[in-house]
Amino acid sequence: MNIIEIKNLTKNYGKHRGIVDINLKVEEGDIFGFIGPNGAGKSTTIRTMLGLIAPSSGEAKLLGKKCSIGNKEILKDIGYMPSEMWFYPNMKVGEIIKLSSKLQRKDCSQEANILCERLELDIKKKIDELSLGNRKKVGIVCAMQHKPKLYILDEPTSGLDPLMQKEFWNILKERNEEGATVFLSSHVLSEVQRHCNNAAIIREGKLIVSDSVATLSKTSARRVSLHGINSIENLAGVRDIVRHDDSVNFLYQGDIKQLISYVNNLDINDMTITEPDLEEMFLHYYEKEGE
Repeated sequence: MNIIEIKNLTKNYGKHRGIVDINLKVEEGDIFGFIGPNGAGKSTTIRTMLGLIAPSSGEAKLLGKKCSIGNKEILKDIGYMPSEMWFYPNMKVGEIIKLSSKLQRKDCSQEANILCERLELDIKKKIDELSLGNRKKVGIVCAMQHKPKLYILDEPTSGLDPLMQKEFWNILKERNEEGATVFLSSHVLSEVQRHCNNAAIIREGKLIVSDSVATLSKTSARRVSLHGINSIENLAGVRDIVRHDDSVNFLYQGDIKQLISYVNNLDINDMTITEPDLEEMFLHYYEKEGE
């Protein structure tokens, strides 16, 4: 069953770029990463598919229901966290969390207390006293305390320190194991590679590719490091060369036998060959699209 179905979703902002013909499906129980740099269209896609802003054309269905502006019924089963958190500055953290609970028409106090404890969030502080990271924590609690079926999280870890990021992912995986589906945007590719099952890449408002993280990361290219030399010449399939005093590092996409034959004639001390990470593949997809 598809929890998210987006068909030809387009949002125009006049002269400014929005999103163009986004088609995307997310299956129930998935942890899905939506990848792209700042300004690529991630937040616009999320706000449009939630019905927070009206699309220029196309449609989105969440939990089998069509999204539209004012459709409050569908939002009760969704935990949404925007990329930027704005709250009433003079209210205390605990008051904001209770207000969010009331909007869900549900007593979430027990779960809220658990989340606040795990995230080390002081509910007695005023919002305007909080750091960016602690504001993020408030957003996490508000999105998770009612234990929805679907989490839609826009850049959820930005501003969190490494320990809180780890705890956030622990909580999210627990919810996923309980049956919840997770859709999150991120420009931190390493966390998508570690935690997501499937992902899509967006560039300048257009979807480039959508597939499993394993498939997106899989390529014939290899990251090669040669130690004992500081240059590489006359070898086809080499790009992204990085030189150091006594080593050279590059991405190689070609016949591995030719690489071994070439290296055999070099006076090197050591050699390593690894698969490139998702970040390098992300750049590869962007360059490929640009061509």
